Amino acid sequence: MKKTTVFKRVGDFLLGRGYYIALALCVATIGISGYYLVSVFNSGQQPPDPQQVSGGAQVVIPDDEGDQPPLPDKSGVPQLDEHKESVQQQDNPAPQTEPPERQQTDKRGDGGTETVAAPPVYTWPVKGEIFSGFSLEVLAYDETMGDWRTHSGVDIAAAEGTRVLAMSSGTVSKVYEDDLMGMTVVIDHGDGLESRYQNLTGKPTVAEGDAVVTGTVIGAVGDTAIAELNRPAHLHLEVTLEGREVDPVGYLPQY
Repeated sequence: MKKTTVFKRVGDFLLGRGYYIALALCVATIGISGYYLVSVFNSGQQPPDPQQVSGGAQVVIPDDEGDQPPLPDKSGVPQLDEHKESVQQQDNPAPQTEPPERQQTDKRGDGGTETVAAPPVYTWPVKGEIFSGFSLEVLAYDETMGDWRTHSGVDIAAAEGTRVLAMSSGTVSKVYEDDLMGMTVVIDHGDGLESRYQNLTGKPTVAEGDAVVTGTVIGAVGDTAIAELNRPAHLHLEVTLEGREVDPVGYLPQY
């Protein structure tokens, strides 16, 4: 009987006071929630996403194409190899097949063009007085050999060591020591024309097969021509055309 009375009293209390207790709990819950929201708002933080709080952490890995940033367009930018090739072409222009003085372009009557060889340019191998001229028909006395003989070239006065120049463009065909005329350099100018430089020093500056242009230094005046030792220091110059000796003066410009 006592237990029944106690339960009855508790039930009556709950029925009479329960409404107020539930109301008090609701008010407290609302108050706590409001305080929390105000605190979060004042701190500037966003309330947590229930889905993020409840779910596990995820790592997003971009796929091979869709999530990659677009590559810059390089179609208009020269690549490294192309740039090097361009620089090399600028720093190293294609060599000319012939010297500039050998090329000349003329217009034809039909409006076309054709390339013709420019006339050769000549210069004196040394600057000086000719004291012994070209003579094949009249004999001249040779003070060194002590007899009368022809002179197949010209002797141009020049001090020993004076640089000797190629009288025109061509190719060195021979470099040798002549028994009478000493160190000799021969240049083939083409079209059957050759020039021969004698009485040079023992060390010419060119070798057989070298290409030379007008004014190229080929050696220096020496004293190696034993057949002309009693003459003043000079260069002995000879010119042949189709193997026949001709007067070198006819090829040297006036000065």
